Amino acid sequence: MNDGDDKPAPRLLHPMRVTMRPERLIAALILTTLAGCGANAPPPPPTPEVLVAQPLNRQITDWEDYSGRFEAVDAVDVRPRVSGLLQSVHFRDGQSVSRGQLLFVIDQRPFAARLAQARAGVQRAEAALANAEAEQKRATALIGSGFISQSVADTRLANQRQAAAELAQARAAADAAALDLSFTRITAPVSGRVSYRRLAPGNLVSAEQSLLTTIMTQNPIRFVFDAPEAAFLKYRRANGGAGAVHIRLEDETEFKWTGTLETLDNAIDRGSGTIRGQALVPNPTGLLTPGMFGRMRWMASSAHQALLVPDEAILIDQTRPVVYVVGKDNLVEQKIVDRGNLVDGLRVIRSGLLPGDRVIVSGMQRARQGLKVDAKPGRIAAFPAGVTRGTAPPLGQTP
Repeated sequence: MNDGDDKPAPRLLHPMRVTMRPERLIAALILTTLAGCGANAPPPPPTPEVLVAQPLNRQITDWEDYSGRFEAVDAVDVRPRVSGLLQSVHFRDGQSVSRGQLLFVIDQRPFAARLAQARAGVQRAEAALANAEAEQKRATALIGSGFISQSVADTRLANQRQAAAELAQARAAADAAALDLSFTRITAPVSGRVSYRRLAPGNLVSAEQSLLTTIMTQNPIRFVFDAPEAAFLKYRRANGGAGAVHIRLEDETEFKWTGTLETLDNAIDRGSGTIRGQALVPNPTGLLTPGMFGRMRWMASSAHQALLVPDEAILIDQTRPVVYVVGKDNLVEQKIVDRGNLVDGLRVIRSGLLPGDRVIVSGMQRARQGLKVDAKPGRIAAFPAGVTRGTAPPLGQTP
């Protein structure tokens, strides 16, 4: 072995190993992923576009709506005043009749005979009185000469007075018989529409018992309704007296019938908390019929300023009516409102809005609290009809 062979062999050098902590590796991977996602992220959505308009500020009159029915001002049951045989009927079922018009005739012959008998009794009583007066005059002349006693003269005076009383009684009986005879002609006690006849000729009728027919007055006619206590108080404070009402029938869309509030009951019903009211409505054509259903509009306040918005702009958040308004920096705000009646196709807002609020009237489905929107100017327009879409008097006018 050579000396050189005694040198130690050289050591092999291993390549350098690079190590990294796990948490740093994860962070690097996340940054790499985010960088890649950012390069492919979609652009932000456009700002929602909505139409806004300030509430319409107008002078209005508040109206309350109630259901009710028509009733006749006078409804009369026609019954005979005397008993007898129903002889004839002088009207058609459902006919309009005037006061005093002949309706029925009861057989008059028995009553005519009684009247003749009563008149004969009057004549007999008149003759008896004439004889008693003559006897009394003779007694007065003879008593002074002593030809008759005082007792005889007193008797003749009493006979004369009795005959006078009997004559008065006979005349009263004749008047009663004449009255009974007149009762055989049954006339209409009021003007109105007669119902159908309950009995045909040939039937026996009993005095004050047998119902022959009924008559109900037609013009004017009464409309009866029940109003809540709150509406009653509002009306009394605003009006203090009678006011106009407007009524529509079941098949009508306009409140074309106008009447006057006639009276309110003198007490509020404790059970229902309502008060009954009656309105008088002209009915010259006779179309309005007792028992007919109707909807009534009643003026509940004097003219005043109010804010109006489209009914479609009002949403229901759970149980609360709300509207969306666009405030500062075009951010959407939600406002709880108190709704009133429809006026000219718009909804009255009693509270919750200010005249300068920018109300979202279109695109409400794209709005939510705190969202920034692109507000475009819109317009709130009322219908050209009356206080409610083609119904009561024009805005600002009281009946």
